[in-house]
Amino acid sequence: MPVDLAAFAAECAEPFPADHYGKGARCAVVLNDGTSLPCVMLRGRKAAVDLAVRRIKEESGGKGVFGRSSDPSRDMVAHFTTKGNRLDSYEVASVEASRFAIPLSLLKRIQGETVMSWTGFVLTMSDGNSFSFGTTFTTQFFSLPDGYSFDDVSEVHNHSYVAEDGHITLIRQNPEHWRNALPHSKVYREKPFFDCFLDSDVLD
Repeated sequence: MPVDLAAFAAECAEPFPADHYGKGARCAVVLNDGTSLPCVMLRGRKAAVDLAVRRIKEESGGKGVFGRSSDPSRDMVAHFTTKGNRLDSYEVASVEASRFAIPLSLLKRIQGETVMSWTGFVLTMSDGNSFSFGTTFTTQFFSLPDGYSFDDVSEVHNHSYVAEDGHITLIRQNPEHWRNALPHSKVYREKPFFDCFLDSDVLD
């Protein structure tokens, strides 16, 4: 019997705010062949289809982003049909909450870009241990230290990282020192995820 992903999105998952592809609901799934995917974003089809139709019309009218291309409409079709990670809903055997989905209540406490193309922050856990986190762009899912969940977070330190001596340090206080330390320090980064588009209006 097919898994009712729309029901999961409506009843069990925390809604994720709309982006270009509409609202989403984060989850983890197991596919029919047993493959486990810990980071999946369920979405309705309507917003994605509407976006594609609009963007292709813009390219045809010379108002798009591929204006210098010899065939901008084709480039936009290629963008929507060959880019990104996509998952067919009929391949899903089971669905559950993803431990890597950072709760919106926590995400709202992260105050945006720290330096150009980087948002850095530190999460202190209930046992007093602190960990550096960072992302260049996406915030839907994050890696986690072993043995912890986002429910363990007790404090958020924005625009910070855990320095070599274990102290929480502001990135903007000494950006050059942070850049030098970054390759050698453990940073829990954003995780790639799969989009799964549903033939349902539950997320429209």
